[in-house]
Amino acid sequence: MTEHTGRVFIIAEAGVNHGGDLDLAKKMVDAAENAGADAVKFQTFIAEEGISAKAAKAAYQMEATGREGSQLEMVKALELSFSDFLEIQAHCRRRGILFLSTPFDLPSIDFLSGLGMPFWKIPSGEITHLPYLIRIAQTGKPVVMSTGMATMEEVLWAVEVLTANGAGPITLLHCNTEYPTPFADVNLRAMETLRRETGLPVGYSDHTVGVEASVAAVAMGAVIIEKHFTLDKSQAGPDHRASLDPAELKSLVLAVRHVEQALGTGDKSPSASELKNREVARKSLVARKEIRRGTVFTEENIAVKRPGTGISPARWFEVIGREAKRDFKEDELIEL
Repeated sequence: MTEHTGRVFIIAEAGVNHGGDLDLAKKMVDAAENAGADAVKFQTFIAEEGISAKAAKAAYQMEATGREGSQLEMVKALELSFSDFLEIQAHCRRRGILFLSTPFDLPSIDFLSGLGMPFWKIPSGEITHLPYLIRIAQTGKPVVMSTGMATMEEVLWAVEVLTANGAGPITLLHCNTEYPTPFADVNLRAMETLRRETGLPVGYSDHTVGVEASVAAVAMGAVIIEKHFTLDKSQAGPDHRASLDPAELKSLVLAVRHVEQALGTGDKSPSASELKNREVARKSLVARKEIRRGTVFTEENIAVKRPGTGISPARWFEVIGREAKRDFKEDELIEL
């Protein structure tokens, strides 16, 4: 991201929820655009480049896909080819939504470099991958980096590597990489720590079930929201359980837009929409009973009642003790 204008940038994370099916990936583009997301993001990788044949599945992956097979076999089945991504990007252009994809290995960085993406999205797992960070930085493009599983020291190290090697402006995403993330582990206040310690803009990559954490993150100043979505939560695959369906994604986008509007300017003054209610809701000084000209105003003969079109009750002690300059009927607005 080159700048942050106050409008939250919403990334609909398709990830690998297409299951390696190009047609399904295109349908996910359609769903993201229909929901109103700013970008739809995929994951580009050559499975053998980034995963050892001896790598075990994560616990959440075993729960979602079973214990059989290796992580490499699972991920290989989710792989799309470079030519597939060319088709996906073209489809994004036709639909009018920004195409993004996260690279998971050096050849994928080199391929995506030629697609003209406006910024890189670095996943949490690559935050300690020095050759990867250097290759990303050397493109000179802006970077959005997730920080799941990382210590503050690791975040600062990665930021330094990116900066020292020519990266463009950097935005950090607070993140927890358990899928789905328990609410007790979300720790949205870490966004404040990231912002304070780095001086960088901060957003949130959300792996919880539902939309509450994302909405709260926006209220706390997140400039980017990234959220996984799927066309069908019942599909086989590691990430569907922590994903929104298309209707939920649309609800998230709407909620984020409402919250960013609700945050306002910070100026404490009546809004144009409420000014029309001020005279109705506020009160004025009125005659509690009939008052004759020359009578002294006292607590016994004046009262505070709606509407607020007369003398403000804030002037109560200014009025008490003065003489009525004319007769007043009960409930009539007091005049001085």
